[in-house]
Amino acid sequence: MILAVASGKGGTGKTSVVAALAAVWPAGAVLADVDVEAPNLHLFVHPVPESSEEVGVETPVVRAERCTACGACADLCQFGAIALLGGRAQVFSEMCHSCGGCFRVCPADALARGSRVVGEITTGRAGRHTVVTGRLRLGEAMAPPLMREVLARAIALAAGRDLLVDAPPGVSCPAMTAVEQADAILLVTEPTPFGLHDFQLAHQAFAPLGKPMAVVINRDGLGDAPVGAYCRTHHLPVLARIPYSSELAGIYARGGSLAEDPVVRAAMEAAAGALRA
Repeated sequence: MILAVASGKGGTGKTSVVAALAAVWPAGAVLADVDVEAPNLHLFVHPVPESSEEVGVETPVVRAERCTACGACADLCQFGAIALLGGRAQVFSEMCHSCGGCFRVCPADALARGSRVVGEITTGRAGRHTVVTGRLRLGEAMAPPLMREVLARAIALAAGRDLLVDAPPGVSCPAMTAVEQADAILLVTEPTPFGLHDFQLAHQAFAPLGKPMAVVINRDGLGDAPVGAYCRTHHLPVLARIPYSSELAGIYARGGSLAEDPVVRAAMEAAAGALRA
């Protein structure tokens, strides 16, 4: 099973829920942190690194001696990554989305295949779990290419084991990339007005994918937003409620698992059982 743990907004406790689920998961699993712009799952599961490698995407390089300045590549590129300047094509690799279209339309074979590093992938062990973490290169604008590579590595490593995906928050392209291969989506929210608003956006964005969805309500008791009523109206099962308490905040602050608390542990064990059923 591939389970994507997602949220409509940052700060709801999504990563803490992944770490708590990992602490009670009944078998060894693969944990994939695809929140590549700000990965922090490692702060709570403490993997021992085993390997790290850079990840690149394919970008065009102009062969000046062959370029006829026909403009076919520039006309095709909707991202403005190629322009005609000084009588030949110029490539702005930071804007390239690596679609490969420019190679196919160039009549003079004037584009060679180069690459641009977008980030790195680290693999390690945390107890019985394998942890795969993606980290976007500083200044890189596009997260999905690295996220797809992290997911591909994690799926290959899972090889029959369950895969828990720590998705980026929100409902933009990175969030959709994180959940597109999932068998189920676990939404983490909090009972505040902002939490409810962004939770509704996430539910509406992911619903067309037709995947089973369930909910964990974190910081239960913090606010009075009617998250539970929304879940009942839309037939979203609430698998766990994590109370709002200073004790849990202390566990979080020192990088511990919320499953250290017996109440949370029991809730996470029930949630894990429901998710694996």
